[in-house]
Amino acid sequence: MKHIDLSEHWTELQALAKALSLKEPALMTLLNESVLERASFSECLVHRITRKLVNQSTSIEVLRKAFKEAFEKDPEILQSIAKDMLAVQERDPACLDILSPLLYFKGFHALICYRLSHQLWKEGRKDFAIYLQSLISERFSVDIHPAARIGSGILLDHATSFVAGETAVIEDNVSILHEVTLGGTGKDRGDRHPKIKSGVLLGAGAKVLGNVTIGEGAKVGAGSVVLKDVPPQTSVAGVPAEIVGDTGEDSPALGMC
Repeated sequence: MKHIDLSEHWTELQALAKALSLKEPALMTLLNESVLERASFSECLVHRITRKLVNQSTSIEVLRKAFKEAFEKDPEILQSIAKDMLAVQERDPACLDILSPLLYFKGFHALICYRLSHQLWKEGRKDFAIYLQSLISERFSVDIHPAARIGSGILLDHATSFVAGETAVIEDNVSILHEVTLGGTGKDRGDRHPKIKSGVLLGAGAKVLGNVTIGEGAKVGAGSVVLKDVPPQTSVAGVPAEIVGDTGEDSPALGMC
């Protein structure tokens, strides 16, 4: 995906929030606190997500400080988040604009939190990263190990019960529906989780197990169990999954609408 002008992105978010506040006064407090009273895109994200995560054992200021530091250390995190927002808007028919994921969509929220936990993991703060992983699981029913590597332009649709293991890799522009598992077989150690190439669409309830590769532009049918590599631009389905044809398109993930 192309580089996003975050200043323009932020201006659009503010304009959408202002228009919505006039249209639906019941959301005024939410919109003011989340967007209209914030000075920047990063401040907006920090406020919205920490309010979602905080519990009695975690200071909201500790979480805000962690998010702020992560965005400052690696500005590409904000790029990835903005690209995720656009992915949701472009591929999810239920999403009206880029403001909707910020306000309502827990799959998007979970990805933001994962991106912080991954930054913490890379810095060697593994205990804090794993603790954040547990909060994400409790709040959003999404369990992504902080060591997993996830690209940008990701649609995590509905998101409930999505699992990604420690050595899982997801490249850019992937669409994933609910109840998908990127797990191990329980027999291996080390590099033991799936590798999902760009443009892949993973249907609801799909289970991809082991250190297998889902090739670029492939499609995995709902409820399938994948135990071996899937060639690029190929559709698979079944238990265990078998090839059922070609996808007929370069990036099934982008054609969800």
